[in-house]
Amino acid sequence: MERWSGRVALVTGASAGIGAATAEELVKKGLKVVGLARRVEKIEELAESLKSAPGKLYALKCDVTKESEVQAAFEWIKTKLGGVDILINNAGTASNSKLISGPVEKWRKIFDLNVLGLSLCTKEALKSMKERGVDDGHIVHINSIVGHTIPHSDLVDHMYCASKHAVTALTEGLRRELVKQNSKIRVTSVSPGMVATEFMAASGRPVDPEQVYGSHPHLVAKDVADAILYSLGVPQHVQIHELTIKPVGETF
Repeated sequence: MERWSGRVALVTGASAGIGAATAEELVKKGLKVVGLARRVEKIEELAESLKSAPGKLYALKCDVTKESEVQAAFEWIKTKLGGVDILINNAGTASNSKLISGPVEKWRKIFDLNVLGLSLCTKEALKSMKERGVDDGHIVHINSIVGHTIPHSDLVDHMYCASKHAVTALTEGLRRELVKQNSKIRVTSVSPGMVATEFMAASGRPVDPEQVYGSHPHLVAKDVADAILYSLGVPQHVQIHELTIKPVGETF
């Protein structure tokens, strides 16, 4: 990770969970990290706690489903920090909705964030890298094990599964486009199993998250952050294309 010290990483959904843990670990490695989220005050609190770290965390309020806000965030980064070298596409959402009943608005929210928001941030990050001749950048998509299979579980939202299957396809699609351009920019999909974060509560599922985590093997956010840092830290000729992480004993 030493070669990334002093460079710029952008983390979406950095206010909590995997995003916050990843931002924290990158700052500790000496990176300048820009955290995007709607709850910007949460990132500001984290930034305050990391004042003595080698790097620095910058908090920006941004809804990545809104193109104008994403473009404004990248313009801010360009003006203040030069541009983006690493993008961690972490922002995501699920919902307590069924394919046979909807509501459609919940489906739209999932795809606007998990697929279109991810793609928009990726497009802008690649533009930033190419403008500065950065050919060793890295794009990381936070995927899920449900982006590769559909577990038989009442905890699974099938529209969310569909969005994560799209992320799997987008990861391979981007890799192929970069190869055609003879680019050395790398792309990685990180697919965790169950992770104990605020995500389940925010999805509106009629379950007690603490009860679920107490009865199912699970990861913690730092486990995923460590996997991201591993993917970033391998030699430049190595691409961790897909990294699946499950807690021991997971039945999904």
